Amino acid sequence: MAKEKTVYTCSECGGVSPKWLGKCPHCHAWNTLEETRAEPASAGKNRMQALSRGLNAAQPVATLSEIEAADVARTPTGQEELDRVLGGGIVAGGVVLIGGDPGIGKSTLLLQALDALSRQMRVLYVTGEESGAQVAMRAHRLGLEGTQVRVQAEIQLENIIATLEAEKPAFCVIDSIQTLFSDQLSSAPGSVAQVRECAAHLTRVAKSSGCTMVLVGHVTKEGALAGPRVLEHIVDTVLYFEGDTHSSFRLVRAIKNRFGAVNEIGVFAMTDKGLKGVSNPSAIFLSTHSEPVPGSCVLVTLEGTRPLLVEIQALVDSGGPSPRRLSVGLERDRLAMLLAVLHRHAGMACFDQDVFVNAVGGVRISEPAADLAVLLSIQSSLRGRALPKGFIAFGEVGLAGEVRPAPRGQDRLKEAAKLGFSVALVPKANAPKKPIEGLTIHAVDRVEEAIELVRALM
Repeated sequence: MAKEKTVYTCSECGGVSPKWLGKCPHCHAWNTLEETRAEPASAGKNRMQALSRGLNAAQPVATLSEIEAADVARTPTGQEELDRVLGGGIVAGGVVLIGGDPGIGKSTLLLQALDALSRQMRVLYVTGEESGAQVAMRAHRLGLEGTQVRVQAEIQLENIIATLEAEKPAFCVIDSIQTLFSDQLSSAPGSVAQVRECAAHLTRVAKSSGCTMVLVGHVTKEGALAGPRVLEHIVDTVLYFEGDTHSSFRLVRAIKNRFGAVNEIGVFAMTDKGLKGVSNPSAIFLSTHSEPVPGSCVLVTLEGTRPLLVEIQALVDSGGPSPRRLSVGLERDRLAMLLAVLHRHAGMACFDQDVFVNAVGGVRISEPAADLAVLLSIQSSLRGRALPKGFIAFGEVGLAGEVRPAPRGQDRLKEAAKLGFSVALVPKANAPKKPIEGLTIHAVDRVEEAIELVRALM
């Protein structure tokens, strides 16, 4: 028997190489080539012919200004926080990819959404990882009726497409895309070729039929979506489930959304009856100290269109010959830069101290508007004196010691005032023209000015 020919496929771009290389010759990514079985030439030709028959006729060319731009209709899912992340609800023909760690709650949230949507449209749940009985057990445990939810336990793509044509659902969940395989390919389920082809076929079905498709994706140990990177380019929306499985709170973040804002987040609490939306997420990111404590500063951060209040905690302790710089929820390199700015422009040295910084609640903050709050929490811990009660701060800090404005400063200040905060330290460019009731605002231009002002307030 002749030995089967193998090729090496890149997990990032899907490029094919006849032999293993350390770097992909197509996208130049390192250590991404995986061994797969080569497809016969006839199989690829037959697949392209079937694809060409399934495509619609070529569309005429039109001028951009003549194309009617109307808002897409959205259908609420019954989960307000999920609707917020999606941009208001599901869109007919839209394809959503959702990923997260095992056990984080992806299937639970989608089953709740399916049950709510089944009251107004036909829905289908295709599971490749569980049996129908296991899905029914989860629905019973969550207290869901599920009287209108159609379930199919199947992993063959052709059978799933035939079911979609027969059932004609308006909303379908595929759990998960890594378990599917197509007869047209000889590679195993979960391989780069299978994931790419199955996702492309399901996307074409969704666009042609108007069915909203949700694909559940596995993640790698680094936290990225498994499979080829082209998978994220095919779909319309990419959502990530974040949070510690030991905590009851979960975050759903939009990384890509063709129908809404990116970096929008939804906050959920895991209960015995499933995931429930958190109406006031700022409460879970703030500590419950009865009195202010040293090393704590509240930041008003922006996640998509939502302002959130997050507590930044810092601990400065005497270190050894090699002091540690550790941050949780914040960029470690940025922490090192801020410590250098604090030393150079404010005269506060931490070169012989261990510095630990944490964002309370497990939230990850990537925007530079957190710089000022981080610096103030570090100096508060270093001096051993707490910031005033009801104090908040935000602003970007530059290497020259300047305090730069943050976007949508008015919305941040209004959110802080609504939650009872009374003192705010902000960049001068973010100072409001009209006073905000109940909030005393101090505007600064430089880091040293901010440090001196906080010392006077302590």
